[in-house]
Order: sequence, then structure tokens, then C-alpha cells
Amino acid sequence: MTPQRSQVGYSTPDERSSLFSDNFYIQDPVSVLHMTNFLTNIPHYFSSNPSSHSNNSTLDEADRQQTNIICERKRRRMVSNRESARRSRIRKQKLLEELLSQLVSLRADNQTLMEQLSHLVESHERVVDENTRLKEEATDIIHKLDEILLANTSMDMQCFVELS
Repeated sequence: MTPQRSQVGYSTPDERSSLFSDNFYIQDPVSVLHMTNFLTNIPHYFSSNPSSHSNNSTLDEADRQQTNIICERKRRRMVSNRESARRSRIRKQKLLEELLSQLVSLRADNQTLMEQLSHLVESHERVVDENTRLKEEATDIIHKLDEILLANTSMDMQCFVELS
């Protein structure tokens, strides 16, 4: 036994060329439920038998209960989605506050490091200047020593020439 395909279905805007076509399309699931129930029970709606009216009222009550269940589920889902969105906004706000705090901290660290770098550059320049000055002094001292050695060597040569 194969299940029969319902004549009620969902449609997309592109599929809705006319209001009535081979199949009757309804977009809302609750309306689909009502339409399915109506189409299934057409003979009961038009019969004059009082027991069928009693049957209709129980079917209507079942429809109302089903509709209430669906509406309650939608309401709960909507409340749940709102709460989820609220929690998401709170998380986003906390993250933003943490990032701003981190930004302030990193800027302060950056300022401290820039000041340290500036002091180190100044210190480096002083050391380079002092090194240059000391090299010049060493060069001057070496020249003076060379002159002294040359003078001593020429005196020793004079003394040696005089003694010979």
C-alpha cells in the first residue's frame, strides 16, 4: 500500500501563477492543517446527520488544540530566539568592553616602549659620540707616542754617531 500524495502543498512565489491550478497551494502550515482537515471531511460538513455535527465539533476542537500547540511552539521559539539574541548582544558588549580595555592597555604599553626606545636612542647617540671622541684621543696619543719615539730614536742616533 503506497501513501497517497496530498493535493495541498507549499508554494514559492515563482510557482504561484494562479490562485487555483492543478493543486491548491497554501504557504502557512496551520492553514495547510485546516485545509487538509476540511478537504478530508467535506461530506461531514454538508450532511444533515446530527451525529456528524457532533463529529465536526470534536474535529474542530482537535483542530483548535493542534493550532494552539503550533502557536505555543511558535511563541516559545520566538521567546527563545529573543533570549538568545539578548545573550548574544550581552556577549558582544562584553567582548567590545574587553577589546577596548585591551586597547587602552596596549596603547599605554606602546607609549612606555616608545619612551624607553627614545631614551635608548639618546643613550646610543651619546655612546657613539663618546666612542668617536675616544678614538680621536687614541689616534692623537698614538701620534704623540710616535713623535716621542721618533725623537728618542733620533737622539739615540745622534748619541751613537757622536760616540763613534
